[in-house]
Amino acid sequence: MDKKPTQTKAPSAAKPARSEEQTVKTTNVGEFAFGKENYRLMLIGLAFIVAGFLLMVGGGSTDPNTFNPEIFSHRRITLAPILILAGYVIEIFAIMKKPKD
Repeated sequence: MDKKPTQTKAPSAAKPARSEEQTVKTTNVGEFAFGKENYRLMLIGLAFIVAGFLLMVGGGSTDPNTFNPEIFSHRRITLAPILILAGYVIEIFAIMKKPKD
């Protein structure tokens, strides 16, 4: 009994030239993920956060039996948290902003 193949192989397609194979998209290995503007915005956001925390410092009392109403000042209750939240928003924006090519 002689077995013959039922299907014949299609002729192989011509291989592309070597220069066509090398045109595969390459990633930019030496580039940073963020641009110069992104880092500048990150530093501005960090400055806002640090300023907010510095505005919250103080207002305590050395004697635990006395009450110091300075702990409830407008600066500590309102201004400092707003600066901190603004700093975080700037940080998120700096991370999400697409750098210019």
